[in-house]
Amino acid sequence: MNTSHSITIAILAMGGEGGGVLADWLVDLAEQNGYFAQTTSVPGVAQRTGATVYYLEMFPEAGAPPGRLPIMALSPVPGEVDIVIASELMEAGRALQRGLVTADRTTFIASTHRVYSMTERTAMGDGRVDSDKLLEGGRAAAKQFVSADFAQLAEDTGSLIAPALYGALAATGRLPFTRAQFEDTITRGGVGVKSSLKAFVAGFEVAQQTPAPALVAAPVTPMPAVGARLAALAQRIQQDFPPANHATLAAGITRAADYQDVAYAASYLDRLQPLLASLPADPKLAAELMDDTARHLALWMSYEDTVRVADLKTRRSRFERVGGEVKLSQAQHLGINEYLHPRVEEIADTLPAGLGRWLLATPWACACVEPFTRKGRTVQTSSIRGYLLLYIIAAMRPLRPRSLRFQVEHQRIADWLATITRLAPTQPALALEVARSQRLVKGYGDTHARGWRSYQRVMAKLPQLQTMPQGAQQLHALSQAALADDSGKALEQMLAATV
Repeated sequence: MNTSHSITIAILAMGGEGGGVLADWLVDLAEQNGYFAQTTSVPGVAQRTGATVYYLEMFPEAGAPPGRLPIMALSPVPGEVDIVIASELMEAGRALQRGLVTADRTTFIASTHRVYSMTERTAMGDGRVDSDKLLEGGRAAAKQFVSADFAQLAEDTGSLIAPALYGALAATGRLPFTRAQFEDTITRGGVGVKSSLKAFVAGFEVAQQTPAPALVAAPVTPMPAVGARLAALAQRIQQDFPPANHATLAAGITRAADYQDVAYAASYLDRLQPLLASLPADPKLAAELMDDTARHLALWMSYEDTVRVADLKTRRSRFERVGGEVKLSQAQHLGINEYLHPRVEEIADTLPAGLGRWLLATPWACACVEPFTRKGRTVQTSSIRGYLLLYIIAAMRPLRPRSLRFQVEHQRIADWLATITRLAPTQPALALEVARSQRLVKGYGDTHARGWRSYQRVMAKLPQLQTMPQGAQQLHALSQAALADDSGKALEQMLAATV
């Protein structure tokens, strides 16, 4: 390092990850070993839309003129940062976007795990940012790039992510301090020393490993084990369907059986059989069409109704997962409150088809039920009373095939599959977009109703799109517009422009 210039470090970390501790360690490391140091922090906003940015500067005492102290900046300047540390991959992307990482100067350390941002979580479609592109951007932008799942290392060692990142920084050799000096700083802190040192060592060792090779095309995913209960259906998949689709189909029968029963999983394969005989000649396009149809069919056949919601909320695995997330100890009691707001439509959907249709078509009956649905209610599933209430609803699963919602959804599924099968031999690209349009239909309640309306409006354009050379691209654009916002304005504009 040039002794006449500061060493500049930016740390981007979310709350609870120990970013402040990491900044304090670096200040202590510098001051104990002949450097002036200064740190500032700018807090991010709530709801995972930003992170706290800690900025540090270190200046060697030997490089300062006698009697004078260095003047240090309060925030990072793009193009002037020596080391950038990101505690999560999206934060790494933010650092790249801000210009903090430069190829001629910056050592870039990033954890590859994801904590999805609010914009990703609330997107109507799959709003996740491509992790591979973020990693490629990091490799291209930095002088030295170190990436690993430091969050998993921290979990494995019973610590926070900060000491694992601290160990990775030590391994880069970018700071003029020895490994022992780094470790002494942790020891001086006096809190969680043992677990922090374990995480430090893990991070140090991972950072010393050879950088990962460039990304290559993934091989065909092998068919996963599905258990003895679904063994006959797994054998049917291997005999009747192309190997490229085996993994997706295995996941499909597993989901269908979990949702209803083995017979329902068998009907899932039955529904795909006509498409199998109508696939296009192009093997790649045929595999893609079958894979996307199989995936979306599994999702549609496991639509969310009151029975499904109650079932998921009363599973042992859910209580175990929530307990693990809050680090529940044996001396603590966990209380889980569920907010439920069923509409008259959801109640009718759960009833036998005839009774459900009667309820929806009878004004006085709706008027009697509607007062009980005006406000939502909170159910504590961690209490006996609340748990039993949802458990009884979940126990109605054997009656689901007789329900109004079951009949309605399966008629819609049949129409969707028939359209795909009809288009597959002659217009496979358009058939593929029809298969993918199922992603518009999701959730339950108002969310499901909005999605179904968008799906209907998009599909109403299909006869016209079939006559257009760019019909598949137009259908894709319409679906994207429907997913752009829940108000429907983007779709309205796109439909008006589609002539």
